[in-house]
Amino acid sequence: MNEKTKRIKFQNQQNLKSQFDIIRLEELYQRTGLDHSIEAHHKVEFYILLFIEKGQGYHTIDFTDYACEKGTLLTIRKDQIHKFFKSKSLKGVLLAFTNQFLVSYLEKIEAQKTMLLFNELLSVPKLQLDNTNFNSINQLIKRIENEYFTINDDHSLSVIRNELHILTTQLLRLKAKHEQLNFEKKYLKEFIELQHLVEKNVNKTTKVKDFANQMGLSIKTLNTVTKHIVHKSAKAFIDEICTKQIKRLLLNTKLSIKEIAYKSGFEETTNFYKYFKRQTLTTPEQFRLEN
Repeated sequence: MNEKTKRIKFQNQQNLKSQFDIIRLEELYQRTGLDHSIEAHHKVEFYILLFIEKGQGYHTIDFTDYACEKGTLLTIRKDQIHKFFKSKSLKGVLLAFTNQFLVSYLEKIEAQKTMLLFNELLSVPKLQLDNTNFNSINQLIKRIENEYFTINDDHSLSVIRNELHILTTQLLRLKAKHEQLNFEKKYLKEFIELQHLVEKNVNKTTKVKDFANQMGLSIKTLNTVTKHIVHKSAKAFIDEICTKQIKRLLLNTKLSIKEIAYKSGFEETTNFYKYFKRQTLTTPEQFRLEN
């Protein structure tokens, strides 16, 4: 694939063996010699928690611009496209880690719950903290920073892993309080299974019947699942994921429109154009040009 921007692999400049890193925003803005521009769309192969301490600015995640200020916390999932807007006033910290760093040390059910925090299909990536919660989360992050930069001994990564687990659990609690996330929702297990199947196979089919058959469910049940969790039909949910993956190809590769159409499962380019315009009200070329 001839990429327009690289997929950004996890790389810790301070500790090459670590699957965790923490970077001050101010430092990131000053970094030189990177093989990509942080102000251009890029896809990450790891998870990010972005915590804003003060100032004002913006950050883009999957084609949506989020306003940032004191107390803004953004979650970025592996394989999402995002970009920074450099701001002299914006101060904060970025916690980056691989899937293995956190979840491989947790029980399966706890790991699945943790990953829900980063699932943008279940809740928006932005959480705005009030002063009380800001102070609580800030103290946790300061402890992680101190362990990482100051103590930095043989036990530090284990301590950080536990602190990070506490941090993600606190954030899950806050999202639940804000009614952004409900772990007890009926059909949540089925929804997550459907999401994984669609993200993996949507370039082969967008038919509800095909995914219902794979899950051993009826089309009616699948519609009940998606309407209960994300308040939309199964077809609308599948189309949303398909469109998002097309957008990622348009921005993250130099593939021609015809190649992207074929890669997305469309045998005829004209059908691809009709589908994309119906979903986005714009053409693939216009989307690529404007973003």
